[in-house]
Amino acid sequence: MNEMSEELAAILDLPKVELHTHYEGAAPPAFIRGLAKEKKIDISKIFTADGSYAFEGFVPFLRIYEAATTVLQSPEDFKRLGLAVLEEAASNGVVYIESFVSPNFCGGGDVSAWRDYLAAMVEAANEAERDFGIISRGIVTCIRHEGPEQAKTAALCAAETVGDFIVGFGMGGDENQGKQRDFTYSFDMAREAGLRLTTHAGEWRGPEEVREAVQDLGVERIGHGVRAAEDHALIDELAEKGIVLEVCPGSNVVLGVYPDWKSHPIDTLRRAGVPVSVSTDDPPFFHTTMRDEYLNLANTFGWDEGVFRDIAAASAKAAFCDDATRARILKKLEA
Repeated sequence: MNEMSEELAAILDLPKVELHTHYEGAAPPAFIRGLAKEKKIDISKIFTADGSYAFEGFVPFLRIYEAATTVLQSPEDFKRLGLAVLEEAASNGVVYIESFVSPNFCGGGDVSAWRDYLAAMVEAANEAERDFGIISRGIVTCIRHEGPEQAKTAALCAAETVGDFIVGFGMGGDENQGKQRDFTYSFDMAREAGLRLTTHAGEWRGPEEVREAVQDLGVERIGHGVRAAEDHALIDELAEKGIVLEVCPGSNVVLGVYPDWKSHPIDTLRRAGVPVSVSTDDPPFFHTTMRDEYLNLANTFGWDEGVFRDIAAASAKAAFCDDATRARILKKLEA
């Protein structure tokens, strides 16, 4: 190995913290195909000839995502999914991960059914920590394009099950539907229950969407948030308030938010003092892993091992887990 390749190898092998993944969106295509075969459900149209998820653009991606979830029909399915996702993340050096989970896909938003699904996910988390060394937590999310009333159901599920595993509440879905402030009731409910808050913003709509998320929902983290780079005053505000952006560069490039890695603003935001984390979003959909993200960031922006260590430590500090868990994560990062 030459000096550069040794440096890259050291970067790729670093322990990593991931704050922005979707539980169902991290499902490997082979896992979904296998489950569909077991249940005799024909979803062959959602795959390409090589077995990947088939979509072009954001709205088609949402449709394929939701079609894939139709084979996840029981708590046991979600346990198996959790083990598969966590094993894959651990193989990429992830020592702590937070995943978005939607009660919509887990019993249709019924609190009683949700508890059963949640118990299965907790079992998977515990087994994965024992077997793979990865610590995981869940963030309940409402789905923006399903509207504010559905969000209240998700928030109730979150509020009723806040605890060691469920540590946050957020919102995903189609950012072009409605306004952040339409969901104030649900976010207030979650906050009062002691949940930490994040929301997707500033991926498709511009910087004003990020500003509204901070002002109207009082979140401390933003999913994506990269369009904030277009507004210098907003950059300064995020840096001053310490609002963490859960950045998923590979996802942004594949979906066309930016045409290529060189155009991505993560380095600009980081240098301006905005706290950024690095995540995969829906890794099999976007043909990425945390090792891939690190490799592309190192090659594109010249980030060295020190930058990645700083980002991982800052991500651990921004995690929604309790302080005892945070101490364990930081110890893993120092190892």
